[in-house]
Amino acid sequence: MRELPLADVLEVLIDHRGRTPKKLGGDFVVNGVPVISALLVKRGRLHISEARRISHDMYRKWMPIPVRENDVVLTSEAPLGRCALVRSGDPIALGQRVFGLRSKPEVMDGRFLFYALQSDLIQERLYGRSSGTTVLGIRQKELVKIRVPVPDLPQQIAVAEVLGALDDKIALNERISRTVSELTRAVMAELWGKAGVTSLVRGDAGVPGGWRRTTLGVLCATGGGAIQTGPFGSQLHASDYVDPGIPSVMPQNIGDNRIAEDGIARITVADAERLSKYRLMEGDIVYSRRGDVKRRALVRKYEDGWLCGTGCLRVRVGTATEPLFMSYYLGEPEIQEWVAQHAVGATMPNLNTAILGEVPVVLPPADTVRQVNERLSGLDATAAHLQHENRTLSELRDTLLPQLLSGKIRVKDAVRTVEEAV
Repeated sequence: MRELPLADVLEVLIDHRGRTPKKLGGDFVVNGVPVISALLVKRGRLHISEARRISHDMYRKWMPIPVRENDVVLTSEAPLGRCALVRSGDPIALGQRVFGLRSKPEVMDGRFLFYALQSDLIQERLYGRSSGTTVLGIRQKELVKIRVPVPDLPQQIAVAEVLGALDDKIALNERISRTVSELTRAVMAELWGKAGVTSLVRGDAGVPGGWRRTTLGVLCATGGGAIQTGPFGSQLHASDYVDPGIPSVMPQNIGDNRIAEDGIARITVADAERLSKYRLMEGDIVYSRRGDVKRRALVRKYEDGWLCGTGCLRVRVGTATEPLFMSYYLGEPEIQEWVAQHAVGATMPNLNTAILGEVPVVLPPADTVRQVNERLSGLDATAAHLQHENRTLSELRDTLLPQLLSGKIRVKDAVRTVEEAV
């Protein structure tokens, strides 16, 4: 298969290194055109909802060459080499630390370029031409020298369609998952609304008869549970992280009430036995101890036996109430805001067992909790299934990608595999 340098493949290369609104005579605004930074390029997608924005007048100055559908956004540093496909013609501005790449349509399909840049081969070449001591990055003059595989155009389109079918299914599952999240929030909102509970954190806000106000620490102690800090880094050594090994949940693995298994750290069996008091059990809730302290995740059955890793806190409610209900209670915006406000540290928010122990808890009667828990269980199971399916689909895509690019697997065979998966 022939290869060409990116310079011969690209029709447009957008590089706005150092560009800011102030340098163009303005500033960010509340509503307007989103500005894409490197941090918004995640898992092949642009997380536009998290973007800062500029006015439409500023956008016209900022983007004399606008981004089009099927252009590729590539991060140049911090982190290097992440890609996202532009999936619509809606206006976006490219900020610092990202390139905008548009392939020559007669040479390369834009979607194929998106997948090719994610391959191990091209990622190695990106890092091979990078520079920097503390932060690795690549400059435009080095980027355009990187050679990429260029099969015949029909083959490119076929490969992109196969891999795109998997990404489309992943995107659909993510949309369904967001809907499920909205439904769980609605279940909790209905609970408070019917009971007339106006605040979860204000002690002067009344609760119905049979309900009670307490704290998370008292609740855990009542049920024979506890709030515990995970092991500190001094209890481990760099050589302790192995693959395969015993999974150890770190802050970066804690999502929206779920543990992300991608990139999870693992420690030796011997160290897991030595740190057995940090073992996670079904129903435990894990918090990030520093940084984004609002994050927490419920430990499901299939995660039993994992460890609460460094930088984490473990909440075990014991028999006091339903752990699933409590995990969603702790995700209520009012409770999350309370936790964030009470975290200590000026530059980096920190949690400790004392702070978590004082989290206000409004607890309905046991029968009410069980009824709500049943409704949450069905939604939670759906969310877990979607997460598991997306992990499987992502692994299949990552397996097929190098095989399709190298020609080791025929497109029609890959199509059959993808049809069985989706």
